[in-house]
Amino acid sequence: FSMRLNVFPYSLIFSWVTLAFLLSVCLSRMTFTAACPPPCLCASDIVSCSGRNLSTVPPDLPGYVTRLDLSHNLLSALLLDWPDRCLHRLTALVLSQNAITHLAPDAFAPTPHLHHLDLSSNGLSRLNASAFHGLGELEVLLLFGNRISQTMAGAFQGLSSLERLYLGGNRLAAFPLELYQRDGALPRLRFLDLSMNMVRQVPVQSLLSLATWQQGGIYLQGNPLVCDCALRAMLEYWERRQYRPLLDFREEYPCSLGQEEWLNCSASPQGGFNGTVEVSYQAEPGDWLMVPCPGVSLPLREGLMVFWVTPGDGSPALGVTDDQSSRLTVLTNGTLEIRGALREDSGTYSCVAVRGRHRSSNETLEVTVSVGNSSGPGKSGEERSSGGEHFNTAFTTLASCVVSIVLVLLYLYLTPCRCHGGKAGGVGGCGGRAMLLCADPREAELADRRVTGGKRVAFLETGGEHPHKCSAKHPVMDAAATEGILKNGSRALEQVLEEHVA
Repeated sequence: FSMRLNVFPYSLIFSWVTLAFLLSVCLSRMTFTAACPPPCLCASDIVSCSGRNLSTVPPDLPGYVTRLDLSHNLLSALLLDWPDRCLHRLTALVLSQNAITHLAPDAFAPTPHLHHLDLSSNGLSRLNASAFHGLGELEVLLLFGNRISQTMAGAFQGLSSLERLYLGGNRLAAFPLELYQRDGALPRLRFLDLSMNMVRQVPVQSLLSLATWQQGGIYLQGNPLVCDCALRAMLEYWERRQYRPLLDFREEYPCSLGQEEWLNCSASPQGGFNGTVEVSYQAEPGDWLMVPCPGVSLPLREGLMVFWVTPGDGSPALGVTDDQSSRLTVLTNGTLEIRGALREDSGTYSCVAVRGRHRSSNETLEVTVSVGNSSGPGKSGEERSSGGEHFNTAFTTLASCVVSIVLVLLYLYLTPCRCHGGKAGGVGGCGGRAMLLCADPREAELADRRVTGGKRVAFLETGGEHPHKCSAKHPVMDAAATEGILKNGSRALEQVLEEHVA
């Protein structure tokens, strides 16, 4: 018993100490997880470490953060392990105004749900092939204000949700056409800022082949672009289409209005375009069609560029070529030739050429081609069937009218015999319905009187079925009086009415 007294306190003390230790560890862990990093400011799910002269990313970032601001610091690289945990809830990461020159491959693997990434105003000179790997949800990427001179193939591959890409203020010398074509294409990219770079030439025909919503979001202002006839034609076309990048920064483009004179690019006659040009063409499948460019005088000046934008967003733009294997070609005089027209060739074609200050406000750039029918270009099966539906509706209406007329004729000419077997000459058996009485039975065999005047209409109101409901103001006429009216006309009617009223 004494041994039990001695052992029991020690075991109890050991248990309490162990429990206290575990509890302290758990509490410290909870405090550690929820705490805001010392150099940063936190507001709910936002963590701001901006302007803290940080050379490394603070450790122990809370897992609940959705927006992390590390701008205006001294970060020089972003390695794979820059956060010590996966930040699955992080959607916005700001790393602008640092000294970052290197992005490790898969650097953003710990943040797979980013929507907004700001790497502007850093020292990046090139982008590795897998720098942004795994950012399938990224929508906005800011890279302006760096020293990027080239992007490796596939640098932006996998950014399937990217809509806005800012590459302005870098050292790019070539237009990154791979953003719209081949394997590295970004299917949702609608805004591309290439301003203030070193681009001198742009692929005009390829840009005209882009969808309207893609062309309307390309910013090229502030580049040393070589102003030639092709570029001038594209800029004039964009201006006519009211694309915002050109309208907002028109003065920062090299090809200004009026330069087409010394460029020798104007395709319009010097006196302006005053003639009429057919803007709608009808053809049958298999026909050869020649479509002149509206507002372009012939013959064309040497060096003048004419492009035709074919129907549909993303359809290829056509330029003058010697390739005669294609069904659709642009001749040297700017005329569009369609060989062996097909129904899918129907649509609206736009002619892109320099018209300059001589262009008329009423002048159109578009030509409509219809192949196989005159109901409009590119009609779908549902649209074509709408005509049949209208025909069915009209036919149904006409049939209803005919049936109505037949019923009226039946009502007028196929007369049932009058009622018999009731009181007062059989009137009581007719109820209160309006009825058509037969002519005099003695004259029923005379067909001519049945046709010409043997029938008359009388509307009878009888109290045979409900006599108690009749009133003095609505007298009831018997069958004899009614028959007299039908035989003798209006005089008999007046006499009967006077008798009943009296």
